Amino acid sequence: MCGFRLELPEKLIRLYTHTMQEKRQLLRSLSLTEISFYGIGTIVGAGIYVLLGKVAGESGMYTPAAFLLSVIIVSFSAYSYAKMASRFPKSAGEAMYVIEGLKSRRLSALTGYAISLSGVVSAATIARGFTGYFDFFSDLPPWSLIILLVATLTAAACWGVKQSITMAVLTTLLEIGGLLLVLIVSSDEIIIQKIPWEAFIPTFDQHHLALVASGAFLAFFAFIGFEDMVNMAEEVKNPERNLPVGIVISLVTTGLLYAAIAIAAVVTLPLEELSNSEAPLALLLERNSTVPVEIMALISIIAITNGALIQIIMVSRVLYGMANHQIAPRFLASVNPKTRTPMKATLLTGSLVVIFALWLPIATLAKATSSLILIVFTLVNLSLLVLNCRERDWGITGLLAPAIGAILCISFLGLQLRNHI
Repeated sequence: MCGFRLELPEKLIRLYTHTMQEKRQLLRSLSLTEISFYGIGTIVGAGIYVLLGKVAGESGMYTPAAFLLSVIIVSFSAYSYAKMASRFPKSAGEAMYVIEGLKSRRLSALTGYAISLSGVVSAATIARGFTGYFDFFSDLPPWSLIILLVATLTAAACWGVKQSITMAVLTTLLEIGGLLLVLIVSSDEIIIQKIPWEAFIPTFDQHHLALVASGAFLAFFAFIGFEDMVNMAEEVKNPERNLPVGIVISLVTTGLLYAAIAIAAVVTLPLEELSNSEAPLALLLERNSTVPVEIMALISIIAITNGALIQIIMVSRVLYGMANHQIAPRFLASVNPKTRTPMKATLLTGSLVVIFALWLPIATLAKATSSLILIVFTLVNLSLLVLNCRERDWGITGLLAPAIGAILCISFLGLQLRNHI
């Protein structure tokens, strides 16, 4: 009896301690479906609604080939992300990969801050652009709309990961619905015009391959967004399996959607008109149906909102993960015991987004965002390459895939820097 009385309090203490430790950690609640939709929403929101016309201006009838080439190019970096995510399923994924691969805490911290800065700038740019859609509906000054939007999205991100990701999934479904609507209303015109498959295949000469490559360079940025998924690693169920599979699902889904939309666009619209359009999807809807263009405008607004929410969630997880590994201020590692979210990191992220959107030269910073992403991609590829060499993984996938990924990212970065000089 005495032994029983002494043992019971110890069990209760261990149970209480375990419960309190759990409440200080992020909540693993995201399924494969949810993390896949999170990735699709990030990619779609970043790309096709804006870049389709610009890619068509570079590649013409080879626009579908440009999108397919770009998804092949980005898949090498996605492979490195998937392999590293399965080995090290932690928040602040990129920063952790650099520590594990390149063994540099300073470089790891710079990587984490670079990905955080790119997310903050992206969300701030979205918030500023959001105000333009409401000029017709509201007389409120832009600064008040920016604060209202960012405060609402930050509150959603603080509320709980399950709730905020549910919002992101629902808006992603609406974004996909918008793309499918464009394909459906264009189908009759596509049947009439007939798809000239042979016109989509470039001949293997320097001029035609250059057209495809220049369009693929732009289309590459339409697939950026999958990297945000790895920063949700500590909130995903079975992340060692679900993160790599989710990355594949996201890229394959968006790649097929982009290619289908590109085919519909170049078949049913004059190339000059398509390349000069600032709203190519709305133009497709207007020309190929009687559906009000305002519907696509509303979907675009929701897509913009979704993009900003996902960036706020992502940056807060990066800062939380960095703080957990002592490469960011420690207070950012705290998790609210009720919401199980990194509330301090989320509030800091929301505050930075407001500051950037209101006072800093977003246009200049936004141009640097894609360069930051390419640098981070390069470091992740190199981290996997070095790690595989250290572990004597001499296979084709062990060395060739990350090496090609790093070379492609460095080449794209060089092209981008040359274009801005």
